[in-house]
Amino acid sequence: MDLLDAHLVPAVDGVAYGLLLFVVAAGLSLAFGTAGVLNLSHGMLYAIGAYTGAELSDGTWGGLALGLAAGTAAAALAGAGLSAATVPLARRGHLAQALLTFGIALVGGDLLIQFFGADELPVRVPGALDSSVHLLGHRYPAYRLCFIAMAVVLAAFGTWVLTRTRVGAAVRASADDPQMLAATGRNPRAVHTGVLAAAGALAGAAGVLGAPIIGPGPGTSENVLMLSLVVVVLGGLRSLWATFAAAVAVGEVQTLGVSVLPDLAPYLLFAAMAAVLVFRSRFTEPEAHEERGPSSDPVSRLRRLLAARWENRSRAAAAPAPAAPGRLGAWLHSAGWRQAVPLLVLLAVLFALPGMLDSYSISLAGSALALGLLAVSVTVLTGYAGLPTLGQTAPFAVGAYATANLADAGWTVGPVQIVLSALAAAVFSALTGPAVIRARGTTVLMITLAVGELTSAVINQVKSVTGGADGLVGFPATQALWGGEGMTGERELYVYAAVVAVVAVALTLTVLRSPAGKLLTGTRGAEARMRASGHPVGRYLLVAHICAGALAGVGGSLMVTVQQYLSPADVGFEIAAFALLAVVIGGTTSVIGALLGAGLIVFTRDWVAGSWPGHGPLLLGALFIAAVYLLPRGLAGLRTVVGRPAPAAPTVSPAGKVSP
Repeated sequence: MDLLDAHLVPAVDGVAYGLLLFVVAAGLSLAFGTAGVLNLSHGMLYAIGAYTGAELSDGTWGGLALGLAAGTAAAALAGAGLSAATVPLARRGHLAQALLTFGIALVGGDLLIQFFGADELPVRVPGALDSSVHLLGHRYPAYRLCFIAMAVVLAAFGTWVLTRTRVGAAVRASADDPQMLAATGRNPRAVHTGVLAAAGALAGAAGVLGAPIIGPGPGTSENVLMLSLVVVVLGGLRSLWATFAAAVAVGEVQTLGVSVLPDLAPYLLFAAMAAVLVFRSRFTEPEAHEERGPSSDPVSRLRRLLAARWENRSRAAAAPAPAAPGRLGAWLHSAGWRQAVPLLVLLAVLFALPGMLDSYSISLAGSALALGLLAVSVTVLTGYAGLPTLGQTAPFAVGAYATANLADAGWTVGPVQIVLSALAAAVFSALTGPAVIRARGTTVLMITLAVGELTSAVINQVKSVTGGADGLVGFPATQALWGGEGMTGERELYVYAAVVAVVAVALTLTVLRSPAGKLLTGTRGAEARMRASGHPVGRYLLVAHICAGALAGVGGSLMVTVQQYLSPADVGFEIAAFALLAVVIGGTTSVIGALLGAGLIVFTRDWVAGSWPGHGPLLLGALFIAAVYLLPRGLAGLRTVVGRPAPAAPTVSPAGKVSP
């Protein structure tokens, strides 16, 4: 009883916070589970309600009612707009939706800050609620108790609508069998729009009512989105009451957990999220990747290609031989030069840049190479292994902090830093790989997101190694080779980064085009057939995960060397999203395209945004949106190989499968 009395206020705060998350997560669950939209802009819908409610609040009941009505309506309209925006992507799956909605969140967040300001807005509630009441001998804000009651009523009302009304039946039918719903005379698209509008209305109402608890300000929408994702994962998509219980548990961890277990609280949420996802995937068979007829089997394609080439060679041998053009001529008459030309052009541009750009632009080019290696590692997992990931910043961070600490300990030789950082990232990926490779589709996105967020929590807590929120700076400069001087000039740092990047990419391309790479592609394209023919698919995926982690570690090491400082923002969720966007821009199976996509992102974020200060998120969001709509197959889809369009990039289907 003494323990309960000592922590009563945090415990009740946890209930209020959890119920706020429940209202937001209910809308996210509705959008994801019913409309099939992985909405990463749901936190922005909350912010729309919060800013609107705060702006209209004047300390009266009328102001509260007006703010609630306006904020809910504005968020509902935004939700309906999201429905229209995501309809063209229905066949492309959750990966395209996630990138599109993340871009919309960046644009919307920037516009909200421009309109309402960057400072947290004060919220005034009616005088009757702006007071304290006695609760078991403690004084507690009356508004929070009122909010708890309203959230419970909302949960009961939502459950009744979904289970007892015709509207709820139509919503459930749209998720289970839209064709049958259309046969009854209802338009599935109208239901889809209504569901996303209702999800937006829930987020907007939560924003208005939750503004006195979590005031509107920069970073609020991202925090609310992350916690809501945890709630949805823990509660599932089948029951509002399960979501209700998960939200209360998350709220208690965020408030009571901080006061009781302050050292463990930062890890509990995403650790629980990862554990639940891994537990579910362990007790279900891995989803076999979708196959689209015989042509989708890469083993069969390889067999037919080899047979065709053998037949062509036999015909050529039987035909009268013309004047031999020599090896160079034969190579020029083959398709090999078409593949080599882009590589040669890229190499020429990379090593010509120091003489063409100023110092600042050269430093940006070095950062783009580091981000490019991270994007290439995402390409290996997403495009070749069929494991869409939002967590490659975790091994990227391991490599970065390993290099910074090695330099601080006197290990300043570049090749040594690269090798040890790659090894550390590979070990990290080997430890986390078994939790990832069993899952497929959207579950992989969520597990890797949890791994990335757990890594961020560790970075903020282990200050002796990472410097915490302040980061690391002041460590010795890297030497290109043994016995050399530390590199400090932008040009020499760039040349070092370019050489390392070229070697790493060359090794990656060599492996991907080897028989091992063909087996990995076969695992993505025809997993069921590979398993049936005795291939250890799990082992292939684990090796790919480890190698991709090592490559990300090399990218992290390069970033530290080029920047000569390191902060948690350099390895956070936004960088993971940027890497995934770079892959989509370039084409999910194009290594060179990933490098070009990373360069475009750095160019937009740092160079273009420099001429329009304060609008970097807006420009990046516009880039996200344009890339998703205009480059469905990336830059690689624009070219033609041997007279045929480039193969379609793999997508995460609404069923959670990855198709070639």
